[in-house]
Amino acid sequence: MATIGGGYLSVEKVGDVTVVVANAVCHHIDESNVEEIGRDLMGVIQACDPPLMVLALDAVEFFGSSFIEVLFRAWNRLNSQSNAKLVLCELQPYCREVVEVTHLNRLWPIETTRAAALKLASA
Repeated sequence: MATIGGGYLSVEKVGDVTVVVANAVCHHIDESNVEEIGRDLMGVIQACDPPLMVLALDAVEFFGSSFIEVLFRAWNRLNSQSNAKLVLCELQPYCREVVEVTHLNRLWPIETTRAAALKLASA
């Protein structure tokens, strides 16, 4: 697994799926780091071929609307390619609640484990 950019994210390829893992320094995503995280994520999406991605957020205890905006922009860029999939996994309870309250779990499936997310992304 390779750490990219500012060390916020690590990336690995598992079969055809690109797995992006939020590192421990991402425990709190706010205005101080969201821009750099977004830049790093967009860079991964540029190289994501095929457009199948799992985003593992187990280290993230908090994010707000600014990170939701980053996720939405990332999804739009990924989804510009045919057959794109983005699956979120390993969300902490607060973060899962944010995604569910905004109904974005209808757009991005949430899986409890990385293995389940990989299976769904590659299906």
